[in-house]
Amino acid sequence: MIWHTIRRGTGSHLNGPRPVVERDSILTRLSFSPASHDCYRERVHATVPDTQATADSPDSPINLASLGRVRVLRALTDRPALSRAELVQRTGLARATVGSVVDDLIAAGLVRKTTEPLAAGARTGRPPQLLSLEPLAGYAIGLDVGHDHVRAILTDLVGTTLWDESVALSVDGDPRTALDTAVQLIDRAVGETGAPRDRVLGLGLGIACPVDANGELYADGIMPGWVGVRPTDELTDRTGLAVRLVNDANAGVLAERRFGAARACTNIVYLRLSSGIGAGMVCDGRVLLGCGGFAGEIGHVTVEPHGDLCRCGNRGCLETVASPPALAGLLSRSWGRTVSTAELADLIRAGDRGALRAVEDAGDAVGRALAFTVMLLNPELIVVGGDLVIAGASLFEPMRRTLTRNSMSSHTRRLRIVSSTLGDSAGVRGAAALVLDGVPERLALEPPPAA
Repeated sequence: MIWHTIRRGTGSHLNGPRPVVERDSILTRLSFSPASHDCYRERVHATVPDTQATADSPDSPINLASLGRVRVLRALTDRPALSRAELVQRTGLARATVGSVVDDLIAAGLVRKTTEPLAAGARTGRPPQLLSLEPLAGYAIGLDVGHDHVRAILTDLVGTTLWDESVALSVDGDPRTALDTAVQLIDRAVGETGAPRDRVLGLGLGIACPVDANGELYADGIMPGWVGVRPTDELTDRTGLAVRLVNDANAGVLAERRFGAARACTNIVYLRLSSGIGAGMVCDGRVLLGCGGFAGEIGHVTVEPHGDLCRCGNRGCLETVASPPALAGLLSRSWGRTVSTAELADLIRAGDRGALRAVEDAGDAVGRALAFTVMLLNPELIVVGGDLVIAGASLFEPMRRTLTRNSMSSHTRRLRIVSSTLGDSAGVRGAAALVLDGVPERLALEPPPAA
């Protein structure tokens, strides 16, 4: 699918107040390759000539009526409920056009009317009528493939999770079993919720390794069994769904921006401290991907030049000192017995002094790595997710202290560091958000079948 921008022409029925453009909208600036739809990237705009005849031509990919539907649906995607007057302001459409488009979307079952209850002490009278997306007009599936699990969710059109299940699995060397498990979870999600298959708008896949701009996995040394595997093709063939692929850390920042701790922010770093360590970054409302799609691999920044060898082939990477497997390995060597990552979590919860000291040292290393990131990007918010967040102050205090010591005060004076509000669901919800982002364009051009 190609995304389009139509320049407003004289006499167009779309003329009206200038639309409100939100700098902090991330998902509206992301799209996927029209050919393979397996990699997220900056949206490419195609300009359609400024004539009503061309826009209404049957050969034109999008016409002005469809554009009006896209704008209204986009506004209702960004805000859960709006009045008609607010839609006029946000879309830039004329009042009459908004009314016509809204009536059309209500008739199609895509938008519903709601009323806002009057506040205590407010004047009596008719409550204001608001409009919102019809949640069950469509569904999205999110899939999170981590190093040690496969997790799937099914959400409605507004992102509410209706089904959620995770399977513990050693993924790195066995893509076949992981993909088989993913397909089974997807089938169960659809079957157990009763979601009509033709209303499932797509599948978002978040995976714990670098993903390039063409949807290729760079799995060498990280997920060695996945080298040469194209999970998007496999899942499309086996499920019939359009699949969109994203690195797990970028999925996390999308989820936190849309559903979680970063909803009011435009400059964000999301740090995932799990079996793998990665960062998703938003700069001035846009996800920062880099020229090849590999931005954010903070887990492979060297923090101990003479440290342990990392699975990526470098020495002393942040992952070798601050990931749960690294901390469990450290305790195992110190205590002369095997400590698993599951036991590490239990020890942290129980307040074990050795485990908490290991976490404090990890927090110091994370702070050093984040200091570089803060100096380069100047974020307003750092959201920390992943397995180590359960350590609370034992992780955050040394992290903040070291970051502050190694950064300029101008960069840290207003910087906030907070825990993820989505916890371990950030990755899978961000994967589903990739599908939900395409809702306005998809439903404006291809309304779902009648119930």
